[in-house]
Amino acid sequence: MNDQVARMTAERVARTSYGRLVAILAAVTGDLESAEDALAVAFERALTSWPDAGIPDNPEGWLVIVARNHQRDVWKSSAHRTAASFDEQRAQAPEAAVFITAAAMKDLDPDAIPDKRLELLFVCAHPAIDPAIRTPLMLQAVLGFDAEQIARAFATPRTAMAQRLVRAKKRIKNAHIPFLVPDRAAMSERIVPVLEAIYGCYAIAGPAGAGAATDSSLEPSRSAAATRPDSLAGEAQYLAVTLAALLTSNAEAWALAALITLSLARASAHSERFVPLDEHDVREWDAGMIAEGETYLRRATGQGKPGRFQLEAAIQAVHCDRARTRLTDWAALETLYAALLLVAPSVGAQVAHATVVGRVAGASAGLALLDELGGAAAGFQPYHAARAELLSRAGLTAEASQSYASAIELADDQAVREYLEAQRRSLQHG
Repeated sequence: MNDQVARMTAERVARTSYGRLVAILAAVTGDLESAEDALAVAFERALTSWPDAGIPDNPEGWLVIVARNHQRDVWKSSAHRTAASFDEQRAQAPEAAVFITAAAMKDLDPDAIPDKRLELLFVCAHPAIDPAIRTPLMLQAVLGFDAEQIARAFATPRTAMAQRLVRAKKRIKNAHIPFLVPDRAAMSERIVPVLEAIYGCYAIAGPAGAGAATDSSLEPSRSAAATRPDSLAGEAQYLAVTLAALLTSNAEAWALAALITLSLARASAHSERFVPLDEHDVREWDAGMIAEGETYLRRATGQGKPGRFQLEAAIQAVHCDRARTRLTDWAALETLYAALLLVAPSVGAQVAHATVVGRVAGASAGLALLDELGGAAAGFQPYHAARAELLSRAGLTAEASQSYASAIELADDQAVREYLEAQRRSLQHG
């Protein structure tokens, strides 16, 4: 067994199971920092042990055993007993936890207890935790994203986000917030940040642009890892569906399940390059997933005033309907985006609305709406991409080229950057 194979296996487990393992390790004590530290030790030992001893049949179970044993050693150490309060020692005492021996490893299946992640999501939405940090905390502690990824998603400096996350974890530990699934009433009170975290998981992990449901007219076609069952985007869909089934009558939960499922249905197109959504070959879309997503959306309708995720899922459904009609109903999209702006106004929704208006009423009308955003969208990459496309259609080549340059500079994804560069070159040679 060579080091590279061991490292690749460890990286795969970290990518697909990190949040699940942290949830298992933190469930007893409520100490997220301790769980993360113990898991880090387990991964280090895996990289030194697996090349010689071989990769275990259940890598996740192996990591949990090593991490829990490390936690036990820390709790028993004299340094810890000296530093920890009596209450902390009592909460962390070995008899308060169920430690797993090597003989029981074969029976440990983290996939068999997926509700641990949902449990921890609701813990992170506890009223004692600052509302502004709840969703970022879930994305890191439960879903495994690092501070840099989360900071980028929230347009926040990395250092500031990292500090806020550390403070939130200490708050959970010091307040002795229990790791218990709240009753149904409390779950309803905490549902909004939980839904936001699951959606954020898909938005960050999914194929480039696929998470930007509010900018779906610019969505790419990629053969993303997001379509694989072990991917984080696939995990986001699983969590959304599981949560909706748990709550049964929560319209926004079913709508989120529909939104992610319908978006993933289009990610199955086998292309490694960026392709605008209206240029997708609909024959490559997953008809089964579209039908599944539409079923979830029907579960979400008829339950009062539609919320953000219901409107975004409806937008995705309109795009997916092109697989049947071969046409995009731009007028329906304009209506849905206008409603979305009333329910959940955001720069992304405004940019997407302007793009759709540009299709319905002409490029000038779309540009007028983008102009209303002013400096609020200066650092928002889709704004510059949308503006460039509309300027190009309006025949304003020089201005379009400048907007493409701004969009290219802000693009994180290489495939998106290559697409935008090609569009800019076509202006210069057109």
